[in-house]
Amino acid sequence: MLKRIKVKNVATIHESEAEFGDHLNILTGETGAGKSILIDSIHLALGAKADKSIIRNGAEYAYAELEFFVESKTTREKLKALDIYTEDGYITLQRRIMPGKSSLRINGEATSAKIMREAAELLINIHGQHDSQVLLQEKKHRELLDAYCGEALVEPKEKLAAAYDKFKKIEKELQQALEADAGKEREISFAQFEVGEITEANPVSGEDDALEAEFRKMEHIRVIGENVGRTLSCMENFDGEGAAALISAAGKSLQDAAAYDETLQEPLDGLLQTEELLRETIRNLQRYLDGLTLDEERYAFVISRLDLLNHLKKKYGNTIEDILHYRDDRQAYLDKFENFEQYKEKLQADLKAAEVKLCACCDTVSEIRTAHAQKLSEELTKALSDLNFAHVAFETQVERGQQHLSREGSDAVRFMISLNAGEALKPLAQVASGGELSRIMLALKAVMADQEETESLIFDEIDAGISGKTAWKVSEKLAVLGRAHQVICITHLPQIAAMADQHYLIEKRQTEHETQTQVTQLDGDGEVSEIARLLGSDTVTEAVLANAKELKELAAKTKGY
Repeated sequence: MLKRIKVKNVATIHESEAEFGDHLNILTGETGAGKSILIDSIHLALGAKADKSIIRNGAEYAYAELEFFVESKTTREKLKALDIYTEDGYITLQRRIMPGKSSLRINGEATSAKIMREAAELLINIHGQHDSQVLLQEKKHRELLDAYCGEALVEPKEKLAAAYDKFKKIEKELQQALEADAGKEREISFAQFEVGEITEANPVSGEDDALEAEFRKMEHIRVIGENVGRTLSCMENFDGEGAAALISAAGKSLQDAAAYDETLQEPLDGLLQTEELLRETIRNLQRYLDGLTLDEERYAFVISRLDLLNHLKKKYGNTIEDILHYRDDRQAYLDKFENFEQYKEKLQADLKAAEVKLCACCDTVSEIRTAHAQKLSEELTKALSDLNFAHVAFETQVERGQQHLSREGSDAVRFMISLNAGEALKPLAQVASGGELSRIMLALKAVMADQEETESLIFDEIDAGISGKTAWKVSEKLAVLGRAHQVICITHLPQIAAMADQHYLIEKRQTEHETQTQVTQLDGDGEVSEIARLLGSDTVTEAVLANAKELKELAAKTKGY
């Protein structure tokens, strides 16, 4: 759950910090006090898009920080999958925004906006003023029903997705085969030519490198002979002045000296070894030079062979390995067409079997949806009655086979509602107003509380368009929701504010040079005073305060603590 928020230099907020508690946290304040700025700051910390306009005038940067305590083992495991680890159960999300750039950190380590958003989806669910509009989109109704089904639908949907992917894979393979069959004569002829060309050339791995080396030697045989001859001349020439002759003379002189001084024996041995190594090198070079001739026939073959290999490389790959791989692929293509009718019939049989399995998976998923749809309808009808819908009837319709097969099955799901006694059920989009949609979404959240893994829920002015008894019913439902989750709610209504377990006041304060927004947690008397203000009197009289106190006491009795 969200334990703490710290905001600095965001719009009119200079620096503010608030610690949230369990259950129902209520935020109130005058219109324009900055409640939306606080929600915007939470969005910023969670990776939402932002620009420099959010930075408070005169400040160099804007900063938002959220600290969560993660109780759910499932959530911790999902965070680990993102390479995010809690520290003693805590996780901190930070966002710093500067002109032209921003930085995101999780537990002090830099991260990407994508990872930040994925982590945010696990930690908190923000329901804004316009999010109830999702109920008007019938394509979202199936998602909401599936979420309500919870664990019962997880494995069947995994099997459904796997069956669908296999079906589509075989379908694509069959389609490609049929398309290939239509023009296979030309394609087979071309493939046969390519395989024949490569097979006839019979390239061998590494052959090109060996031929290149041989070609370089042949191309430079004259230069090689001249330089080897010059080397031999330096080592031993007919005048006895070569390196070998000089070393031999040096050895004889040192041998005469060593006859009188034994310490010269070691350098003498080294000199004699050098002479022997030099003469062996001379013999080897002489043999090499004697055999250094240009085989014109071999030279022509090497050139021709290299030309052929380079021609194959231009057509089939940059290396001989690529060429051989291409030949094998084309041969496999030819092998397939040798038994094409059997191949096609097998694909058609496989596709039929895959379709049967896919339909069976769709039926299983549809049965689960249908069973849970009935239960959801009953629970939502009751929840809506609790929210002051006096004559409501709600039905979740599951129509099988009305859509093409997909990874989600073949069901069309539609929420139907009647708000007046005797009135026929109609699609939600044709009946509900904005305020009614907010209450329907709240009822849905309350019903799905057990399936909702996210520990923290934020409602931004869910009270739009309601008042009186309905407002009190909404506050009761928020309190119920707060038993299973941490709920943070921004409201203008005293009935909802009275139900708070923790109450925070957001207000603007004027200084000589600027306007600042502050967040303050209220105590008992402060809560009563703020509820009195929300009751709408220009002057907070004793009677208004008594009314506010009575609302607070009634809320406590309703919650039972």
